[in-house]
Order: sequence, then structure tokens, then C-alpha cells
Amino acid sequence: MNVKDFDYELPQELIAQDPIEDRSSSRLMILDKETGVIRHDIFHNIVNELRPGDCLVINDTKVIPARLFGTKVGTEAKIEILLLKRKENDVWEVLVKPGKKAKIGTEIVFGDGRLKGTIIDIVEEGNRLIQFSYEGIFEEILDELGQMPLPPYITHQLKDKNRYQTVYAKHEGSAAAPTAGLHFTKELLQKIEEMGVTIAHVTLHVGLGTFRPVKVENVQEHHMHSEFYIVEESEANKINAAKKAGNRVIAVGTTSCRTLESATGEDGIIKACSGWTEIFIYPGYHFKMIDALITNFHLPQSTLLMLVSALAGREHILAAYEEAVKEKYRFFSFGDAMMII
Repeated sequence: MNVKDFDYELPQELIAQDPIEDRSSSRLMILDKETGVIRHDIFHNIVNELRPGDCLVINDTKVIPARLFGTKVGTEAKIEILLLKRKENDVWEVLVKPGKKAKIGTEIVFGDGRLKGTIIDIVEEGNRLIQFSYEGIFEEILDELGQMPLPPYITHQLKDKNRYQTVYAKHEGSAAAPTAGLHFTKELLQKIEEMGVTIAHVTLHVGLGTFRPVKVENVQEHHMHSEFYIVEESEANKINAAKKAGNRVIAVGTTSCRTLESATGEDGIIKACSGWTEIFIYPGYHFKMIDALITNFHLPQSTLLMLVSALAGREHILAAYEEAVKEKYRFFSFGDAMMII
């Protein structure tokens, strides 16, 4: 399976640079995974695609303002870091730009010295481990000094950083938003619950590995980065109950999908658990839990495009993307949505 099998042409102007004013007014493409039939709608009409008894699974991770700008002690050189994952207490794995200036022992100050960091190790793919020191509460300092880590294809400044959070974001730890969830408002979620749909929460802290390009020709040789997930017992019970009753489990986003598939055994039962997942879903994968998926439109040759192709078939997905380009859908993080049923 070649990475070029998952390519498509995308005009630059279709990459959404800003969130639309009303979250739930984005467009919605509905794709039948069996037939490939496509319908077009508005996101808030997703209630028409849901049925009483369905279980909608959302990822309640919260994006941290993970991008920090500092200066190297001694040279005053500018250094940008991106927090990827907390290893222990005040030690984080980070991406550093420019990497050449961040040798082991390098000291960096942020925000007039409110936060200081020392590079203590170089790990896989050139990422660094940094040990922070500060006075006060780290999360409060980060909230003050950090910026939202928008993907590189978004060049506009984000006016309201809450627009890169879902309305149900709760547990801090992501370096990127689970963007399929950005379309939901509290009112829409309430309406969905009132019609008899169960909403279950899982947590997967999104790392940048999800968005890293596939650099190998042979898809099977690609190695996914690990991401931390949690499934609580109460939520596992909701999901299992829906499945047992013959109702659909619908993942909101590829992150919810990956969590569900990581925590579900071959017996089709999801267990309460937490841990790190490196699950890589591409065509040929047998889904153990999800029946349908709400997602955004993904980058060419990306692991996320491979995941949706595993669910709906590569030909159906590429035909749907061709239709989305023709109909001028908005793509990627702040773009429109697709529901695969």
C-alpha cells in the first residue's frame, strides 16, 4: 500500500484559516460507507442522522497553550518551543526551533524570567527534554505566556483561543484540538441528549504525531507516535450498553475512534483503562467498536485520511473529497465536517 494512493489535489484557498462565527453552521457531508452515496447538509441538522439509543463518543481533552517563545541565556537568540507531552512533574518533551541552538545544557528564559527551562536530553526525532523552573502554578504561567499551537497550514492569528477548544474540553494535555468536536455547541449537544442519544466521554491527549506527514513510501512501515488515553468505567458501561442493545457507537473525531479501538478487546467489549496508544488504522483494519464517524477533511497522504479510508473504503473517500473540492467545502481544522455512516 503506497502513500501516494492517499493523495488528492487541494486548492490552497479551500484551507479554512478562521473558524466560522456559529460553530454548528459549518457544512456537513454525509457519506454512506457501503454505497458511497453522498448527501450535503448543515452541521446542526446532524440530529436527523442520529437515532435514539445511539451512543455518541466525544474526546474531552483540552488544548494547552503549548507554544512558548523565549531567549537563550548568554546569546539572547530567539527560541520557540512546543510542549508535546509531560514526562514527569516539570520535565516535558518538546519540539524546538531552531534545534541547533538547543544543545544539552542550554538555558532558555520565557516572559522576562517568569519561566526558565534547561535542555536536559535529546530524544527521538530530535525532540528535546526540558526541565522547567518557576515560582507559582505552572498552568497559570503557561496560560499567560503560551499561545495556542495552531497547525502550520493556518497562517491567520486566532482572535479567541476558545475557538480552538471544544465546548466540552475538560482535561488539559493536548498539543492540538480534536477538531471534529469544534462543530458542537452546548445547545446542540443538549438537543441530541434530549432525543435519546447517549453521550459518552473519553480522553485522548492529541500529540503532533497524528499530524506528522508519512515519510515512508510503504504505508505499513510508518510508525505512529504514542498518545495517552483514558476510558472511565462509567463511560465504558454506556458504550457497551449501546452496543449490546444493537445500537450504533458513533465516534466524534479520529481521536475518539482511536481511543475506542485501542480500549476494545477482540470480544467487542470496551474496558475501563488508561495507557499509551500507537494504534495505526489504515485500509484492511477490522473495526471492533465504531459504527459511524464524525470527522473533518484531512490532509493528503496523512494517517487520518488512511483511517477514514479504512472505514469507508479508499475509493469512496477519494470520490467524496473530489466532490468536496468541487463544492468548495472548507478543509482541515477550522473547516467543514463529514459524517461516515
